[in-house]
Amino acid sequence: MQRQERVPRVDWASKVEALGFDFHTIDGATYWDERACYRFTAAEIDTLEAATSQLHERCIEAAARVIEKGDYGRFRIPDAFHGLIERSWEDDEKSLYGRFDLAWNGEGEPKMLEYNADTPTALLEASVVQWYWLQDAFPAEDQFNSIHEKLIARWRQMRGGLPADGRVYFAGDADSREDRGNLDYLRDTALQAGLDARAIAIADIGWNGERFVDLDERPIAALFKLYPWEWMVREEFGPHLPGAGMRVIEPPWKMLLSNKAILPVLWEMFPGHPNLLAASFEPGRFATDFVKKPLYSREGANVSITAAGGTLEAPGEYGEEGYVWQAYHELARFGANYTVIGSWIVGEEPAGIGIREDDTPITKDSSRFVPHYYVPD
Repeated sequence: MQRQERVPRVDWASKVEALGFDFHTIDGATYWDERACYRFTAAEIDTLEAATSQLHERCIEAAARVIEKGDYGRFRIPDAFHGLIERSWEDDEKSLYGRFDLAWNGEGEPKMLEYNADTPTALLEASVVQWYWLQDAFPAEDQFNSIHEKLIARWRQMRGGLPADGRVYFAGDADSREDRGNLDYLRDTALQAGLDARAIAIADIGWNGERFVDLDERPIAALFKLYPWEWMVREEFGPHLPGAGMRVIEPPWKMLLSNKAILPVLWEMFPGHPNLLAASFEPGRFATDFVKKPLYSREGANVSITAAGGTLEAPGEYGEEGYVWQAYHELARFGANYTVIGSWIVGEEPAGIGIREDDTPITKDSSRFVPHYYVPD
């Protein structure tokens, strides 16, 4: 695993915008960053793929254990939604995708920092944008990236659990360019899979007393939402979700895996697993060198790192529901750049990686996305 500095393509901005990627620059700062790339060997890619597969299997086992024991209290999930989680699990409602955030420098085993199991973003850039970059920059090499093909195939696999007319609504924050970009891309993969994929803003979803409906009063029988479950259950319309008969993607059982409480549960079940970090619900578990994470947190908000005699904390508005503590594991560092590998799972299969860099050890929404390639055997 090497970080290589490069000269960006002269027309890179127009090329990525042609792919629907119009949030390549955030508040005047570069987000999509072609000034560098990461080079892997085929063996390193095999290691990442194997670790991702292992972590996915362990997370499914952990979700099953939590549901079997009814251990929802530590997750701070409202009581009214426990049955919804259980029904979605018993009905085997399919998951579309997720992203594991891994710490790894190419040596030893990748370590799971967390699982973005509900509303992972950085998808368009990981799938399409860096693939087209590869064709221009390293046409003779390869990339760990089958995200696009696997998404289309997964939609087709999920077709049997969706409405007969194939209509699926895609909803998110209409004011977020990043959310719109990810939603438009996912909707396109659904269209390519033969679904009737329709865009709708979260704010435009109504309740008619019996069903959720669109602006034309048509029932919404299936909804893909780029909107966190923990927000949905606390919204004014939240109490209607358990009895609405609406298929939601990601399914309700993913509430367990997107919650940081899953980290100590995984460690309780699989202590010493080479791809896991020790984690605890108790603040005194680690005397030194630990990370404190809110049960619900996004883009590094309210995460604090205590290591080397000091504490680094990111601002935010999370933490009301509680925290978990995780053993500190130093991120890969290349010069001044701290690196996190986002490893994608689509359905049941590892599908590719995207790499984020930051000047600090806490990855945020402003952290740069840097493309990668690998050299085939």
